[in-house]
Amino acid sequence: MAYEAYRKKRSQKYEPAPRDERLKKVAITLGLSDEAKKRLEWILYYEEGKGEYNAARTARYFGIGVSTFFKWYKQFDELNLRTLETKSKAPKKRRGRECTPLKDQRVIDLRKKYPYWGKMKLKVVYEREHGEEITSWYIQRVIEHYNLYFKKRKKKPKTKKNAQVKKRISECQRQPETGFLLHLDSIVLHLEGTKRYIVTAIDDHSKIAYARMYTSHASLPTKDFFDRLYYLFNAEVKNVHTDNGCEFHKHFKQNLENLKLPHFWSRSRTPKDNPSNERFNRTLKEEFLYWGNFNKDPEVFNKRLTDWLVEYNAIRPHESLNYLTPLQFAQTTKDLSTMWSSCTYP
Repeated sequence: MAYEAYRKKRSQKYEPAPRDERLKKVAITLGLSDEAKKRLEWILYYEEGKGEYNAARTARYFGIGVSTFFKWYKQFDELNLRTLETKSKAPKKRRGRECTPLKDQRVIDLRKKYPYWGKMKLKVVYEREHGEEITSWYIQRVIEHYNLYFKKRKKKPKTKKNAQVKKRISECQRQPETGFLLHLDSIVLHLEGTKRYIVTAIDDHSKIAYARMYTSHASLPTKDFFDRLYYLFNAEVKNVHTDNGCEFHKHFKQNLENLKLPHFWSRSRTPKDNPSNERFNRTLKEEFLYWGNFNKDPEVFNKRLTDWLVEYNAIRPHESLNYLTPLQFAQTTKDLSTMWSSCTYP
């Protein structure tokens, strides 16, 4: 039975796919444009109902003119569907550039002599030297034709002879020790029509933090801040890390050099180099500033800030420290003096 069915199937004549479907598949295979496929639809619609529909009804159905339809119907070739593609309207023969070798050579010589001048300046010099008129367009065409464009020499960046290479924080080999590495940063405030600056610091290991507000963003206030911070840590500071702000240069940098403390810098546009300080700045804003503790007067503000710092360092549990306070965590690794709580006051 299976053999008889096979013979019956082989004896059936092969029926090719309908002409319309075949032409559409060929159009897709050739990668014709959407416009060419639309024109193919016009022709197939017209030929499908040639006895019933005429060219006028086909044009009306697709919203085109009758002359447009006949234009593409005459170009249609079933064996070459690319005849339905839009041909380039550019002229086959273009007018060449009217020129004389002598004028070209003169322009080339001027361009090479003055490569940094434009066509208008070259026009004036050409007419002055050769006593004949020339258009700036002619000079521009000569420059384009002979590719008379010259690359400017790049200036070498100036480097200071005694420039010091900054130590980046990525080079610092951290150790689990209180005071081994202190991170410093600053916050700029625009509140109540005034501008104030808060300098902040945090210990990398114990998360003991300190902050103070100033009316200036110069290096002298940050020097004053670090002197207070240095006293707070009983002079047990080994490394300092800051960003590249101007407030951490000049007087601040000179102060570190006098104390012989290594100064590490953050990489440019890399806030992740100082994540502990960035997180402390956010906590200071959310838990202190946003609760109405801002005051224009630095003395009033710093008194309130000091009370909050005592709360932050001695009362507030820290999740990153297994819910210990920074002072409790520091005491687990090193005995601290009783001056810690009193040193936070200005």
